[in-house]
Amino acid sequence: MPIRHCIVHLIEKKPDGTPAVLHARDSELGESQAMENLLADLNESYNAKQGKAWGFFHEESGAYPFSGWLSQYMDGNQDFTAFSRQAVEHLQKLMEESNLSTGGHVLFAHYQQGMTDYLAIALLHHSEGVTVTESLDVAAARHLDLGQLHLATRINISEWQNNKQSKQYISFIKGKNGKKVSEYFRDFIGCQEGVDGPGETRTLLKAFSDFVENEDLPEEQAREKTSALVGYASSQAKIGEPVSLEELSGLIDEERPKAFYDHIRNKDYGMAPEFPADKRTLNQFRRFTGRAEGLSISFESHLLGSKIEYDEARDMLIIRQLPTQLVDQLKRRKD
Repeated sequence: MPIRHCIVHLIEKKPDGTPAVLHARDSELGESQAMENLLADLNESYNAKQGKAWGFFHEESGAYPFSGWLSQYMDGNQDFTAFSRQAVEHLQKLMEESNLSTGGHVLFAHYQQGMTDYLAIALLHHSEGVTVTESLDVAAARHLDLGQLHLATRINISEWQNNKQSKQYISFIKGKNGKKVSEYFRDFIGCQEGVDGPGETRTLLKAFSDFVENEDLPEEQAREKTSALVGYASSQAKIGEPVSLEELSGLIDEERPKAFYDHIRNKDYGMAPEFPADKRTLNQFRRFTGRAEGLSISFESHLLGSKIEYDEARDMLIIRQLPTQLVDQLKRRKD
């Protein structure tokens, strides 16, 4: 991925109320293999993070000045170093106001992936490790620990500039359990949440379950289509790209590539044509299947606790809202 501009600053800050100290770099980093490797590793770690939020910029104001500075940089009214210096000074100020925050190295990277421009900002920390030297001695070594990436954002600059209706051109790590430690970083970006990734993913899985039920698919076909959905959505999440409903529909049924897409539109689930899939929600979506003595039962795991209840003490499944076709067959049998 071509790196257009990159710089690192350092903010020293402890979570004890002491002032944050900024050590700002006065020039961009030069091109190097190490920089390429760092950005590739950062993207891999960022894509793997669960619990990201997606949104768009607040209107520029004194409280949310970042988008204005980014516009000035993109319009050529200031260079990348000056832009990053303004931004990191603002981040330093917000850090001082947040007693929960800790400092670190702040990376700003403007890069291209395909035809798309991105801006990544991440707060990086070091970990202590060991290494074997050329003289075969064992020595202490510090290294950037991208596995401990807690505060980072990625802005799709191309979408921000070219799609004024978009509400998902910014993603950022939300933090575990919505901790306030990440709120100052969200305010630093000036981002408001626009797309509920977990909610959209749950709606997708509900729509898919309804589709399988309406189509009355054999168990093997239902399993194949479930695997296609989860595989596609998971791979998109892994590379940081959104799920496209039209593309997914074609993968689910190659002979009728519009069938699932039309089902979603006709039932009016209220889903966006594209949205970021939530990996945690996808991981919970699988099928329970069992066969014995002429009995075949199969259902998706998210139905357990709602439509389906398991009574372990009595070794029973309680099924609510039976499929219409099954009810009709039972009624005919009774008559």
